Amino acid sequence: MFAHPAFSIDPWWVGESTLDLSVLAQTESVFALSNGHIGLRGNLDEGEPNGLPGTYLNSVYELRPLPYAEAGYGYPESGQTMINVTNGKIIRLLVDDEPFDVRYGELLRHRRMLDFRRGILLREAEWRSPAGSRVRVASTRVVSLVQRSVAAIRYEVTPLDAGVRVVVESELVANESMPARPVEDPRVSAVLDQPLDSQEAWGMGTSGMLIHRVRQSRLMVAAAMDHVVEGPEDTEVSSEALGDIARTSIISTLDRSDRLVVTKFLGYGWSAERSRSALHDQARGALQLARHTGWDDLLKQQQDFLDEFWAGADVEIDGDPEVQQAVRFSMFHVLQNAARAERRPIPAKGLTGTGYDGHAFWDTEVYVLSLLSLSRHQAVADALRWRHSTLPAARERAAQLRLSGAAFPWRTINGAECSAYWPAGTAAFHIGADIAYSVGRYLRTTGDLEFLAETGLELLVETARLWRSLGHYHTDGTFRVDGVTGPDEYSAIADNNVYTNLMAQQNMNAASEASNRLPARAAELGVTDEEIASWRDAAKDMYVPYDKRLRVHPQADRFTDHKMWDFDGMTADDYPLLLHFPYFDLYRKQVTKQADLVLAMHLRGDAFTAREKSRNFDYYERITVRDSSLSACTQAVMAAETGHLDLAYDYVVEAAMMDLEDLEHNTRDGLHLASLAGAWIAVVEGLGGLRIEENRLVFRPRLPEALRALNFRVMYRDCRLLVSITEGNACYQLLAGKKLSLWHYDEELRLDGDAKQCGALPPRRRLPRPPQPPGREPTRQGTGG
Repeated sequence: MFAHPAFSIDPWWVGESTLDLSVLAQTESVFALSNGHIGLRGNLDEGEPNGLPGTYLNSVYELRPLPYAEAGYGYPESGQTMINVTNGKIIRLLVDDEPFDVRYGELLRHRRMLDFRRGILLREAEWRSPAGSRVRVASTRVVSLVQRSVAAIRYEVTPLDAGVRVVVESELVANESMPARPVEDPRVSAVLDQPLDSQEAWGMGTSGMLIHRVRQSRLMVAAAMDHVVEGPEDTEVSSEALGDIARTSIISTLDRSDRLVVTKFLGYGWSAERSRSALHDQARGALQLARHTGWDDLLKQQQDFLDEFWAGADVEIDGDPEVQQAVRFSMFHVLQNAARAERRPIPAKGLTGTGYDGHAFWDTEVYVLSLLSLSRHQAVADALRWRHSTLPAARERAAQLRLSGAAFPWRTINGAECSAYWPAGTAAFHIGADIAYSVGRYLRTTGDLEFLAETGLELLVETARLWRSLGHYHTDGTFRVDGVTGPDEYSAIADNNVYTNLMAQQNMNAASEASNRLPARAAELGVTDEEIASWRDAAKDMYVPYDKRLRVHPQADRFTDHKMWDFDGMTADDYPLLLHFPYFDLYRKQVTKQADLVLAMHLRGDAFTAREKSRNFDYYERITVRDSSLSACTQAVMAAETGHLDLAYDYVVEAAMMDLEDLEHNTRDGLHLASLAGAWIAVVEGLGGLRIEENRLVFRPRLPEALRALNFRVMYRDCRLLVSITEGNACYQLLAGKKLSLWHYDEELRLDGDAKQCGALPPRRRLPRPPQPPGREPTRQGTGG
């Protein structure tokens, strides 16, 4: 199934049994490690060859000017690009004066494995040098989920035939040379040359440190290393540093029975405000704690952290081992890219690559936080606190646009809008409602009133104020929102985008309810009874377009009046459309990049009847080309809800395989974090039928013929719940917590202790399979329509 044939199938790890340099950049993304603060791409230890070198610190970026053919009022003036910071992964090896390089000599064996339960990347190679010396090189790499500023590598060299002289050069390297990137693809990051200015270079004994300042953003970055060396008694260790490099040299003569083991500890830190000496001490302190913890306990902390996560979040798929692996792969990467982000953004590619310039989008709130809201509550709270910290910039942006409240950016790192394309950026106001949606979901899954008072209420209030000022009352008494861009980027500047209007409606209702719940705090924010009433009235009067002739909801006003896209004669090479057709043509035709209206039915299912959902789903299947990685999971959810179970499973597979099969052909630039979260959404909210309706936890499970059983766990309030679905029924059991009420279809089930409660599944229906655009049909995994 996999595009990379060397990937092996296992439920708890993904590995490769050979080294294929033609897909090196893709595997670097797949094998990336992160904790949300530090990100290490899966580059080879020796640094070369590489597809894209990558070491990242969350929110460390460089500024760059945004070019415009013609300037205009309100255009963002500068962009932000995540940069490759000091690389501490590099460990070079010389064997009898020959450099270990997989391109030279003879690579006899090479294996890598990313372990989801232990949170480590393992590598083992057997290599014969051009001079005939044969050695085994093994490394284990970890980015700590417990010690936020720490990463570590254990590197082992073993002679296999005869004694050898070895030199290990362990380095910190700044301003690495970066490969040229294609300029015709707007999804690829800008390449910034030499972004770091040296401030301090220090090396002594087994340790080294580099401190740099980013040239334009003026952020300060520190990277420190220390080593524990185990080898023959005559092993020599020394360190030096200058400018952009710090190096620890380890020289040893190994007999055939000897082994050299080098444990490298890394400490990272950055700041926009602290002094160089304070940052020096921060990185050094992280390093000392890591050394004090020791390698074995560092790995034990990692496994304990992941054991706790999987106990409350695991998904078990019986019947498809490849999808089982892919879903756990997806969940692992979402967790590790969010776990310790701690009031920093979660970028669209996480910390796995510089795709999309390292920007965070609305993907975070709608997709990534949806998974985390039922598996790791603290990460959701931290992500929303980051949004809250950017409120000053969002208020300033709203004022610049002559609006009230807060206008959050479509894409950003530091909170300022940095999209140079205003129809997709400035006009995509739905991001405010997406944030409000995530606030509401977090509150429903946790009941965290302290968070509501400290953070959530202000986010709800300021976004509701934006909608009240952006929309207007029509002469017919309806409240309308004109001239906006919804999630579908193949449509822009439309009136009354259904997704936007329904999410804004939910936003204003949530703000009014929360303000009434916490009147004193609302008063501190300047909320009046009149303002609450205005939100409530606007929500009640919100206009939702409907085409009576076709009996479907147009994506936005007059969308169904547009000419249909001409798919005749199109081939697979014509996708994605944005790289082969002008946006002008896309905007005026009925073709969608992603499932905009379908996403509205998923997140606002209460606003549609079952019949409307079925007709809408069938209509939009024919024109949705899925040029966005965000689309398949949403289509999976609604295909399942409307009874197209086999099609739903096809979309589950597509969402899960997005990066392992490189379906978007840009995994080289980093993983698609929202699609990874979407794999979970497709399984749990699609096949599992999970919904959070008001304060009710509801399940409407459906099992496709391709699977024998589906089990998944979620964290809801103070409870850990196991859901077990087979062909005939679904059972619910508390694994932790005392009591929980939930709904299985229309039946309320009350769980008390560990006793199971079960409900029957409705019989499968065989419906005609709706068509997709030519060349964009999902690969069939199921057995029928």
